[in-house]
Amino acid sequence: MDKLTILADAAKFDVACTSSGNNRAAKKGMLGSAVACGICHSFTADGRCISLLKILLTNVCVYDCQYCCNRRSNDVPRAAFTPDEVAELTIRFYKRNYIEGLFLSSAVIKNADYTMELLVEALRIVREKYSFNGYIHVKAIPGADEALIRQAGLLADRISVNIELPSKQSLTAFAPEKTKQGILAPMKLVKNGIIQSKNEIIKYKNADVFAPAGQSTQLIVGATPEKDSKIVALAEGLYNKFSLKRVFYSAYIPSGGNNMILPTVPPPLRREHRLYQADWLLRFYGFKAGELFNNQDENLSLEMDPKCHWALNNLDKFPVEILKADYRTLLRVPGIGQRSAEKIVAARRVGKLDFSDLKKMRVVLKRAKYFITCGGKVYEKLMLIQEVLKQKLSDSGSGADFSQLNLFENLETPGTRLNGSSETLIGLPYHEQGKALAW
Repeated sequence: MDKLTILADAAKFDVACTSSGNNRAAKKGMLGSAVACGICHSFTADGRCISLLKILLTNVCVYDCQYCCNRRSNDVPRAAFTPDEVAELTIRFYKRNYIEGLFLSSAVIKNADYTMELLVEALRIVREKYSFNGYIHVKAIPGADEALIRQAGLLADRISVNIELPSKQSLTAFAPEKTKQGILAPMKLVKNGIIQSKNEIIKYKNADVFAPAGQSTQLIVGATPEKDSKIVALAEGLYNKFSLKRVFYSAYIPSGGNNMILPTVPPPLRREHRLYQADWLLRFYGFKAGELFNNQDENLSLEMDPKCHWALNNLDKFPVEILKADYRTLLRVPGIGQRSAEKIVAARRVGKLDFSDLKKMRVVLKRAKYFITCGGKVYEKLMLIQEVLKQKLSDSGSGADFSQLNLFENLETPGTRLNGSSETLIGLPYHEQGKALAW
């Protein structure tokens, strides 16, 4: 339990709140299954919250990366699981219905190969000894032997190789024991392994499947001086070159110490949120990284989401006529998502649409109304003036004072007031208690 307390807390810096991306049905004589529609921090149709057991194999590290809480020079409690302990924890938690899968990462103990051998052994025990058929996400250790990474890919559903810092200069300054090539080499290996596996499956029915849910990586935001334009361009390059499933963005969390180079204050969480929004535009909406920034601003706006910001800087492309615009053009309208655009294209083949129809299709008219016409008609008589629209589309506040919610930090005994609220938990209806806690 002491190990679990230390290593589960240390694992929070490895961001991977995602769906598994892989479907695998339950099999006779085996435990578990994998579902693509949501494993980590998700809810099933019957209301259950399903999640991964997210732990480090160890937080003992030979590296001294200045931004990392597990660096060797940091005075923190240290612990290490054995592969058998990881496997036993996973199965016990699964049987108690606490989890539906495993996210296993690690600091680097002794060297990359030794650490990777321990990770592979843990996965082998879970899969072979306990016949676990559920979802597993494992972190590949840069610098580890290719054979070890291939073994991990055959046992896990997804592999992540974390880049962490968005430039070679920052990597040299804050993590001199790591190299850019050492990180990119296993990413290329995983990509080639996935391609080879897909080709083998076509030829041989029972061929081994390599990382069926693909690979991902993580970038730390705010620890180094790189602008958002650099981070988004890097993400675009990674998607194109290594066929990544996801790039995760993690706002830097100061981890103590006397380093005068690193920031002492974390970046606003809204910056992390804007990067995820920009990432979504790259992956699903046909945007290029360069389109999301103008010559004046190299950072994404904290007051406005990237799609609205792009629209304001390209007012010459609006308004868009809903009854005539093609699918890709509709995707660029703020307030219109993928499903809404698909519904519009399908519905207008059989009849005309009006604004009430768009609302039924889940178009967010609060934003879209400024940029569209429907049958030549406008929703409101508003002129496309940049300053006026900026005021109407901006979020309240800059988001600089936002922070992660902690349900337990400021709570006293049950029934006491929350942050000066006139309401108390005791006496509130059940569905209102959650709102009170969140606020």
